[in-house]
Amino acid sequence: MTDQAGAAGFTEPSAQRLTTRETAERLGVKPETVYAYVSRGQLTSNRAPGGRGSTFDAAEVDALARRTGRREPTAAAGALSFPTGITLIGSDQYFFRGVDATELARRHTYEEVAEWLWTGELRPGMRFTAPAETLAAARRAVGALPAHCGATDRLRVAVVAAAAADPLRFDLSREAVLGGARSLIPTLAAALPTVAGEASEAAARPGLARQLWPKLTGRPADEASLAVLDTALGLLIDHDLAASTLAARVAASARAHPYAVVSAGLGVLEGPLHGAASGLAHRMLTEVLERGGAAPVVADHLRSGRRVPGLGHRLYAVEDPRARTLFALLAEVPRAAPALAAARDVVATTTRHTPLHANIDLALAVLSVSSGMAVEAGETVFAISRTAGWIAHALEEYGERPLRMRPSGQYTGPRPPQPLPSGHAPGSQ
Repeated sequence: MTDQAGAAGFTEPSAQRLTTRETAERLGVKPETVYAYVSRGQLTSNRAPGGRGSTFDAAEVDALARRTGRREPTAAAGALSFPTGITLIGSDQYFFRGVDATELARRHTYEEVAEWLWTGELRPGMRFTAPAETLAAARRAVGALPAHCGATDRLRVAVVAAAAADPLRFDLSREAVLGGARSLIPTLAAALPTVAGEASEAAARPGLARQLWPKLTGRPADEASLAVLDTALGLLIDHDLAASTLAARVAASARAHPYAVVSAGLGVLEGPLHGAASGLAHRMLTEVLERGGAAPVVADHLRSGRRVPGLGHRLYAVEDPRARTLFALLAEVPRAAPALAAARDVVATTTRHTPLHANIDLALAVLSVSSGMAVEAGETVFAISRTAGWIAHALEEYGERPLRMRPSGQYTGPRPPQPLPSGHAPGSQ
């Protein structure tokens, strides 16, 4: 997964001279075109030390890129890595537009964090609302699905229905995209079926977390638990170029409308190594509580060759800062104490020999288990939250050169030319 591109932080453009290949990549052209620029006097080349190849001044190359409207598509051959002003991931923390993301999510609602990610402006009291016509279309579409369908299936269908109800979906102007996003996200939450026995007053109050709570559990909403859910939504909005975000950017690069961008992200998110990972942690914590301790559960996972879910993250050498933030809030929820203790037991048991730390999936599992939510609740929270991040990346990508992400395949098939196949018609001898 390419999301570790942000782990080392952003780097300023190099002042050193560029090779022909690096110049071509920065301009988004073939090496032959670079020499065409030289012949037309648009670039100046110098012979590289040792007389092998040419070098080019980086500032001159960047100036040419601005004049021609080209932008650097990748930072290195074989790797999709490109500038973004949305999320920076460090060794033990991450930032949204330069601001500590965990502090932002703790102090502000999901809607306020989303607005910050989209616009760089904090708008206190921001609330998203679903248009009646759009919501009705989404609910009809979701209601037509078989009862056994999962939440992500319903979200995908709701996105398609919302897109069909929006005649302005092909308008990729910034204001149109933002307007659509502010209506799509609450539509996704409201289109999900309500869990039987929910407290009606929870859904009547403003805020996405309150709207979403009765879709996840039949237990009444208390302020401490809602604070955990709202913070989780804020923490999960973006995490640099995770797999689903890369898919969303590829769709935006092809100038797909925002609803299609979100659909692309949802398609990838459903994988067990991404958005669905919290469900595995949920099942594990449930088993730990049933068996009275983590040791036999961890042993069963290892004996069957399965990794212990909810532990480790390729971008953090320490505990996932998102998990650390949620654990601190869950400690203030009395009914979360058993699940939280079970999670700590899993970490302590596993780290006797392997230095692994809790990640966001384990924290989401504590929330879902302690709140009486279904196994896939964490995936639902992840999907709805990350929708805002996909929109933020789409807005960035709409400002770039279209179709700039076009990697080349490394052909490993038979060497051509091969003879035409001599197949036989069915039944012939």
